Amino acid sequence: MFANREIRLPIGTLRYRDEGAGPPIVFLHGLLVNGLLWRKVVPELAGRFRCLVPDLPLGAHSVPLPADAEVTPATVARAVADFIGALGVDRVTLVGNDTGGAIAQIVATEHPERIGRLVLTDCDAFDNFLPPLFRYLQWGARIPGFVRLAGQVLKVRPLRRLPFTYGWVAKRPIPGDVVDRYVAALGDPGVRRDVVKFLRAISPRYTEEAARKLADFRKPALILWSPEDRFFPLEHARRLARIIPDARLETVDDAYAFLAEDQPRRVAELIADFVTNRV
Repeated sequence: MFANREIRLPIGTLRYRDEGAGPPIVFLHGLLVNGLLWRKVVPELAGRFRCLVPDLPLGAHSVPLPADAEVTPATVARAVADFIGALGVDRVTLVGNDTGGAIAQIVATEHPERIGRLVLTDCDAFDNFLPPLFRYLQWGARIPGFVRLAGQVLKVRPLRRLPFTYGWVAKRPIPGDVVDRYVAALGDPGVRRDVVKFLRAISPRYTEEAARKLADFRKPALILWSPEDRFFPLEHARRLARIIPDARLETVDDAYAFLAEDQPRRVAELIADFVTNRV
């Protein structure tokens, strides 16, 4: 499931996947991965829903943004809203994971007219943006050459199982060829430039502000979370479910943060039920 389409937006060109037909669902991924994160979930849903999966400029995208592009959580959220608008879809179900969940919260609170329903799976929230074990990426982004070096290190497959790389995001090892595609993008100087900008801009002020505004989000929301997650505490899921007026929390067992890797069928079932019963 590779990105096979392109769309030009004010921020720049994004590649995306467009599969299936029916009520639209937009899937957002996090840092240093791309839409392949959802490769197991989309086939479960594409028979009943139109699944739109953009590759966001978060370090594993294949088309760099223009050199003068502003790349922050707010501008990426605006790009998601622009993406939805440019495709002419209405009342989408927006699904976010990891950093993409933080972006989804910003979209829902700053561009609610684009959203019909919201699904948040294990993700940055409140003061946890980024999680402590990954904050070295923010610090490193201020050191010239750090991201290029990180890309070289991540080519060594055994190092990907370390807790502070890809080791603790999924309970089961992510296939090597998939991570190869994530890491290969960092060989492009333009991609590195984009992710450095984003990393330098990350701040809990974005997620804390979104959390305050989610109390006014009056559309249905589903919170999917793993009790075993090592980065995103279950208490944050409970808090989100309490803040959003029309929210429901479902836990997904035997998984870590990347629910789409560990429990794709269960995630697809829960999303399908949520969308079908809310259309």
